[in-house]
Amino acid sequence: MTAVHPGTAYLDGSPYQGYLYGYPHKTAYRPLRPRPALRDVWSAQRDGPRSLYLHLPFCEMRCGFCNLFTRANPPAGQVRAYLDQLRRQAARVSVALDGLGRTARVTIGGGTPTYLDAAELAELFDIVDLFLPAGGAGTVPIAVETSPATATPDRLAVLVRRGTTRVSIGVQSFLDSEAHTAGRPQRRAEVDRALDAIRAHPGLELNIDLIYGIPGQTATTWEYSLTAALDRTPEEVYLYPLYVRPLTGLARRTSAGSPDRNPDSDPNSDWDRDWDAQRQALYHQGADRLRAAGYQQLSMRHFRRRDLPADPAGADYSCQADGLVGLGCGARSYTTTLHYSFDYAVGVSQVRAIVDDYLRRPASDFDHAEIGFRLGPDEQRRRWLITSLLRADGLDVAGHVARFGRPPIDDFPQLSTLADRGWLAVTGDRLVLTSAGLARSDLIGPWLVSAPVRAAMTARAVR
Repeated sequence: MTAVHPGTAYLDGSPYQGYLYGYPHKTAYRPLRPRPALRDVWSAQRDGPRSLYLHLPFCEMRCGFCNLFTRANPPAGQVRAYLDQLRRQAARVSVALDGLGRTARVTIGGGTPTYLDAAELAELFDIVDLFLPAGGAGTVPIAVETSPATATPDRLAVLVRRGTTRVSIGVQSFLDSEAHTAGRPQRRAEVDRALDAIRAHPGLELNIDLIYGIPGQTATTWEYSLTAALDRTPEEVYLYPLYVRPLTGLARRTSAGSPDRNPDSDPNSDWDRDWDAQRQALYHQGADRLRAAGYQQLSMRHFRRRDLPADPAGADYSCQADGLVGLGCGARSYTTTLHYSFDYAVGVSQVRAIVDDYLRRPASDFDHAEIGFRLGPDEQRRRWLITSLLRADGLDVAGHVARFGRPPIDDFPQLSTLADRGWLAVTGDRLVLTSAGLARSDLIGPWLVSAPVRAAMTARAVR
């Protein structure tokens, strides 16, 4: 299937086309035949640092807005089987990576990693230790995702003892009624207990996730949640626009709202202008509030307190340049030239099938990359552009030239269109999205997707 890059009319459409947290998206991945050996894949990445991501695909519930690779309340014995298989995979991958770079940071996500009980979490950190320098805990920053129901004192004690430096908790709203409308049946008392338990560990950085654009949410209720979050003095806050994506609980409950945007679709189809206007207004309200409270905006979603170091993992790691090693059936891995994973799905039955397949695999399967996308020079430049430009500090033009041999405008003349609209500016030796451009990150990112990646994404419907 061919795909033509969307014209400038695309930029007149909804500012909420899709969250481009990585490039290319996993829907562009295809089976790799023959399967490359991980040792060969990583040998070209040997000199740079890398990050480690462990994926736990289990939750105590599936939120109505969630389209992550996860399943709620797995059957008895599956968590035990998953940890055993994860250890087998980690052992094979650590051998393949031996001597090829070092781990600069660790993230444990999902799903909800703290769905595991305290003893199981300790086992999980034993797996992490396979990839850390001698000394284990405390040698690199470790971030763990949690939920109000599972951020219990006994679990948090394990996290702190094993070197966790950051905990991210999805609160979404401090009003029970809004959380329930978003498909999250939580209680404020439970949220407060979780935050108290986290704050009982003063050395543990706290990130709070909030969602704007929930039906019935107003500037007043949004301010209430912002204030409640700031009362906890979190080190970081993420502000997420609500999306209603196919195969999620919210999509099943209502036909209103925004579908997942197809990069080839008419950006004006199914366009709820009132909802977009509400989300834009609430975004600016939230960003202004956080900046006034002493937070630096690092991207459309990410805010960090100005009195803290900009990057707790250190300045020697760059997500644009360095690799990611993923463990678990929902994890993505990437090097400069190859991104790979296992299969991807959103629908409940398909997720279950992929988890079951992961659990049945012989250990030798983990010596190879299974499904992926090979990045030639053009896609490497585009990935660098997108992952840089969607950050508030923008693209280092000199760094781009040093890496790719010519200025980014030579490779991507469409950047002038963004500048003409007032969404892109030159600041020193950097290309930076303006305030108006940053607010449209979920439009600009998908607009910059290449035609081959667009075609691959379009050809595969999310299951």
